[in-house]
Amino acid sequence: MSSDSPNIMLRDQKHVYLSTKDLDTGAQLVVGPTSPLDLDEALRIRRKIDRHIMPLMCALYWIQFMDKTTLGYASILGIQRATNLTTNELGTVFYLSYLLFEFPQNLALQKFPVGKWMSINIFVWAVALVCHAACKNFAGLLVVRMLLGACEGSITAGFLIVSSMFYTRTEQTLRVGYWFLMNGIAQVVAGFISFGVLHINTKGFEPWQWLMIITGMTTVILAISFWFLFPDSPTNAWFLTPDERAKAVQRIKENQTGVENKHFKMEQMIEALTDPKTWLFALFSALNNVPNSLTNQQSLIIASFGFSVLQTTLLSCVPGILEILTIFTGVRLAAQRSNSRAYVGAMYFIPSWFGILLVNLLPWSNQAGLLVGQFLAETSVPGFVLSLSWLNNVTAGHTKRVVTNAIMLSAYCVGNAAGPLMWKDQYKPRNHVPWAVIGACYVACPVLLLVIRAVLVRENRIRDAEPVDTGEEYVIEQITEDGKRVEVNIDKEFLDLTDRQNRDFRYVL
Repeated sequence: MSSDSPNIMLRDQKHVYLSTKDLDTGAQLVVGPTSPLDLDEALRIRRKIDRHIMPLMCALYWIQFMDKTTLGYASILGIQRATNLTTNELGTVFYLSYLLFEFPQNLALQKFPVGKWMSINIFVWAVALVCHAACKNFAGLLVVRMLLGACEGSITAGFLIVSSMFYTRTEQTLRVGYWFLMNGIAQVVAGFISFGVLHINTKGFEPWQWLMIITGMTTVILAISFWFLFPDSPTNAWFLTPDERAKAVQRIKENQTGVENKHFKMEQMIEALTDPKTWLFALFSALNNVPNSLTNQQSLIIASFGFSVLQTTLLSCVPGILEILTIFTGVRLAAQRSNSRAYVGAMYFIPSWFGILLVNLLPWSNQAGLLVGQFLAETSVPGFVLSLSWLNNVTAGHTKRVVTNAIMLSAYCVGNAAGPLMWKDQYKPRNHVPWAVIGACYVACPVLLLVIRAVLVRENRIRDAEPVDTGEEYVIEQITEDGKRVEVNIDKEFLDLTDRQNRDFRYVL
């Protein structure tokens, strides 16, 4: 007889018979009885994965953030004068384009090979960035910024998918932090590049144009490298042997989220849309990224304190260093202390509160104090980084993960698109209104993290009180090399079940 579950074909008293298209792709590598994976062997495989994918992920996240913020650095290199540019409006356009293409990008990441799809987007991104140098007016910049926004929608979403494919939950917390902290390195490198191009004197070609050419060509090289070197999945990673691929899949069995499934499942999308935690994470993401407009405003704010252009370009490196330190310490604290993600994330908002108070209450003549306040205000980044990996850890079912990632990153776009609109000329030089909005967001965000934790704790308690699973066997038919039909067992972890469907799933906190 047919079953109520869309994943199940037939059921008898002991067995549940499954369709291959509804299984996780990793299930084919671990069908039948498997022996426990040796710890040393698991660590060896993880190190091999780290060597081959983490450098590329870190390099890309560094490049894409540097490319994205070139507009802020170019603003003090002459782009506003050359193109009659309004930086705030273009910042909003970038994120509106990101928002518009976020769902299509996530659907494409499920349908197509992840590494190859990201490579194509990186290449288009690079071409658009180089084209900045040829823009002479707002209309031209509008087009290329929209292209950047459309392409960026694949990067963070793709990295979240790849991280869940290759790493355990605790490892994801650390690795998401490692590639995200490259944003800080990007700020440092971009600051020095901006400092360097200031000294380029080329007739008919301004320093801001050199900045776009240098960063764009670097991105082209990375796009080509990604196409040939970045894997799409542990099931076909070129640097793993067939035996290592099976062990790489077996290694992440504890996640209970599998590797991936290329079939879009409407019931999982509906579950994602009706799951309260999806919208709690989305609200956090939106509010947390309204203050992100400080990234593009940073150079202008520091210059308004009375620093020269050369001093401003060098001082703009400091927030990048702080971001590296805060993210590194934050993710390591969360990884070392079990079930502490919400507490650690909330803790890093405290220095930001003090920074906002300093910037708003100190006299305008206190240049050093204002600078310190500006830097402290940007120390809350670990909260968002931890929320990215946390959402990935507490969502199962490949389609559901794709949809929840799209919703959270869409909320990220909403926050980033709204942020630049609050920096208006009438609020200068103290910008009390924008700072008040940022302060309100930084009060709401830690509260939301604690609310999410409370919701997940309650759900875990409900599941702990439920009867133990009856232990049904999940079976799939396979044809052997000699043409015989045989039944093999599939572990529940590779059934592409959602976190709601799999009652053995427990939420990490």
